[in-house]
Amino acid sequence: MNDLRRRRRLPHIEVNADTLMWYGSITLLFYSISMSVIQNGMLHVSRYSNSQLRELLVADPDLMLLSGWAAVFQLLGGLAIPVFAFLTVEEFLHTKNYRNDLLCILGFALLSEIPFDLAMSGKVFDWTSQNMLFSLTVGLVMLYGLRLFAASKGVQILIVAAAVFWCSLMKTGFGLCLVLLMAIYYLLREKPGPRLLWSSLVSLMYVTGPVSNFVLKRYNGQTSSRKYLFLCLYPLHLLALAAVVSLLKVSA
Repeated sequence: MNDLRRRRRLPHIEVNADTLMWYGSITLLFYSISMSVIQNGMLHVSRYSNSQLRELLVADPDLMLLSGWAAVFQLLGGLAIPVFAFLTVEEFLHTKNYRNDLLCILGFALLSEIPFDLAMSGKVFDWTSQNMLFSLTVGLVMLYGLRLFAASKGVQILIVAAAVFWCSLMKTGFGLCLVLLMAIYYLLREKPGPRLLWSSLVSLMYVTGPVSNFVLKRYNGQTSSRKYLFLCLYPLHLLALAAVVSLLKVSA
């Protein structure tokens, strides 16, 4: 009987930060494809009001199918958000040079903004939204404040509120969800039960997000040795998608 129970147990799978980065990058790619190639390049959603778009989708089954794929890809993209929030917190907890990390991610945020605007709106500059690396930059500043005022819960609440405010003001990608998740992963890092509960509730903003919390439970604590590679992949994948969108518009 004991042998049978052992056979029925699922194998214990561990993942390191590099594996989580690939998981997050691939799932984020689906979200980017949905927003840029399908919605911007093929459906041209910015040209229509919501009612006009609904009428077009009802009248054209092919457009309806594209809209369905866009929704599916967005759901897959929601899996990435808890991963990037979690890994940013882990990097903060283990970094030897916080200032360099902050300047690095801010630099890549600035570098990625034009590719982001081109991919998402077809414009060189679009102030209606900013890329998600700005959210992570704000989150890193928030984490420093949370550590600095660890003895004051009231001040910590104000710091989290300020981070939410700045992400909302700058309209950064996934801003509200990312900074709240980073605060939860940091403040509840010694309380796995409440951390899982609250992070799952917050990541429901993107429907599929809670699934990734169960992937994160397999994390073995091994930090990434390729963080710069993954930071480089972000603007590069946006540039590639911007090129695809441009080709679609030329051929239309």
